[in-house]
Amino acid sequence: MSAPPSRRPVVVLISGRGSNLRSLIEQSRAPDSPYFVAGVFSDKAGAPGLALARDSQIPATALLPADFTDRGAYDRALAAAVGAGDPALVVLAGFMRILSADFVTRFAGRILNIHPSLLPKHPGLHTHRRVLAAGEHEHGATVHFVTEELDAGPLILQGRIAVLAEDDETRLAARVQAQEHKIYPLAVRWFCEGRLEQREGRAWLDGAPLAEPRQLAAIENH
Repeated sequence: MSAPPSRRPVVVLISGRGSNLRSLIEQSRAPDSPYFVAGVFSDKAGAPGLALARDSQIPATALLPADFTDRGAYDRALAAAVGAGDPALVVLAGFMRILSADFVTRFAGRILNIHPSLLPKHPGLHTHRRVLAAGEHEHGATVHFVTEELDAGPLILQGRIAVLAEDDETRLAARVQAQEHKIYPLAVRWFCEGRLEQREGRAWLDGAPLAEPRQLAAIENH
């Protein structure tokens, strides 16, 4: 996919529908976007996000774990495929495999993930169910840098919502996802503008370490 030279290439890894991929692609079309989606990879041949990418004229590849002897071989092949395009940033958007330490080390400081909870609360799976079961009044999503420890990398940006009395998992997930679609393109923009980096085990924005993640509501109200 062609792009102005000033735009930085981003590679996106997916396993499913690609709703965050869609928001990243849409935001990349803005005249002032500092990035373009250079490629999409999935561990699922039937991932709808692959068709979404191809419909947007973005190279999209399914790299299937079953075609490799073990996890290490798969991750080496994935790292080689991702690295071939020399991306500025690797973006995990619903990629459901845990990346190996070697993969994370290769792209250290330039891998982002989005997680459907207000980290450090509720790492792992089934976050909406766990929030409802705990009777919590607030929920949301978090963008963070990826490190070897699952969902434990430096926190960057959060979008928060109130948990409503009528919420079930489906309703809650939909409203959290709406926050994801706002905060993920924003964090990618920050990184590709050179405003965001991972340094000394922390996220830095505009030359200063983040003591806590930035909040979307505060940015929108600024």
